[in-house]
Amino acid sequence: MSQHYPALLIVVPLLTAFIISACSWFHKRSCFPLAILAMAFSTYVSFDLLIQVLKNGHVSYFLGGWEPPWGIAYEVDQLNGVVLVLVSMVGLLNLVATRGEIESRFSDRTGAFYTLYLLFLVGLMGIVVTGDLFNLYVLLEISSITGYALIAMGDQDRAPHASLNYVFMGTVGACFYLLGVGNLYIMTGSLNMADVATLLPSLFGSKAIGAAFIFCVVGVLVKMAFFPLHGWLPNAYTYAPSPASSLIAPLMTKVMVYVMIRIMFFVFTIKYTFYLVKVGPALVLLSCVAMVVGALFALAQRNMKKMLTYIIISEIGYMVGGVWLENRTALTGAILHLLNDGLMTFCVFLAAGAIGQRIKTLDLENLKGLFKKMPFTMAGLVAGGLSIIGVPPTCGFFSKWYLIIGAMEEGRYVFVVALLLSSLFNAILFFRIIEISFFEGESVDAHHHGVSLKMEEASITTIIPLLIVAGGLLVIGLYSGMIVSKIINPVVMASFG
Repeated sequence: MSQHYPALLIVVPLLTAFIISACSWFHKRSCFPLAILAMAFSTYVSFDLLIQVLKNGHVSYFLGGWEPPWGIAYEVDQLNGVVLVLVSMVGLLNLVATRGEIESRFSDRTGAFYTLYLLFLVGLMGIVVTGDLFNLYVLLEISSITGYALIAMGDQDRAPHASLNYVFMGTVGACFYLLGVGNLYIMTGSLNMADVATLLPSLFGSKAIGAAFIFCVVGVLVKMAFFPLHGWLPNAYTYAPSPASSLIAPLMTKVMVYVMIRIMFFVFTIKYTFYLVKVGPALVLLSCVAMVVGALFALAQRNMKKMLTYIIISEIGYMVGGVWLENRTALTGAILHLLNDGLMTFCVFLAAGAIGQRIKTLDLENLKGLFKKMPFTMAGLVAGGLSIIGVPPTCGFFSKWYLIIGAMEEGRYVFVVALLLSSLFNAILFFRIIEISFFEGESVDAHHHGVSLKMEEASITTIIPLLIVAGGLLVIGLYSGMIVSKIINPVVMASFG
């Protein structure tokens, strides 16, 4: 059965989503166990595929036995193997951690929520594993549409409007990407990524290929909320229900960064991306602006969840800038930061969701005394915050170190300054939260939200996944060297030919 793992990774949660939708009508209690089983299976398969890739090299699977370019191929290498593990593991842990809130908040719609949850992950895992450009578009729309629906299930007054803005911008991004794929198909007659990569060199002088590249890149930048195309993200992630925001925020933007890397290096190749289309300097400059502006907007927020959304915008600048710095060290840092930021963002959003569920507010002035009320949750939040700041030996330090060294090798000192400024602002942000919740007493306003110094911790099913992720930030930091040498270096060497 292991030879069918690339397909089963998608098929099992897809079929389970439809089964859950049916069960929600007559046996709601079975929805959560079915969702857990599906995600546990996908997580196991993801780890197994990564191990296979590390031992034996690239894994290919042809759907229906049709070989590319006629059929759709699922491809797994070191790059998407580790991203698959990130997506499936976050999906599984978040499902366990947020079960209580899902079933209390959506008591009459649990089946719908779990169905959308699994379909969102099906879309993301499919995006990561597919080797077909049009199939990627289809899976991108699956994840986007379910993401819109999950966000709209949040705050009744503001979430639908935030979701609608996301629909508009997401549709624009998807249309740009599809236009690019259409141009590529017209010029090459193929949609398989590897096949297109072999056909493109003879067409590099074509304006249609240049348009295809720009369309694809802009579409992906819109989808990842890269500055200044980020307007949809803060409200969408802030007003989404916590179980949805702690899933979508860590994964959607990171998967889009992966797609950008795949298109740049494995479809258009380095020759075209860096030497024939000279947009790198402009994107690096925009990345610097994104890092600083995102952090400054985060400083201006009085709500912790909204503050975290602007940090995401800043973090996107790190990864996009690292990819476009045009050297191996920076690309190593960008890929490592993709993995690290997925876990860091998951950690802080999971902690924020647990806090919001208990005290019913995430306004900073109402976090006073929270270390006494929720010590384990706050420990997880601090661990995530220290990693986002880049304090060694957490994983965030090592990816930032690679990015700084890569920028210095290229003489892009503006990028270095922007990264350090952003990290400084992040330090101010998280130490402000620590100061309020540890050193200040209980807020008078907090009484209006039912907050008490005697309030118990979040549930054990929330605390355990949170502490696992928080510990993982330290473990991954300590083993960053091995991750780089075993997983990332082969990808970087293949990217630069």
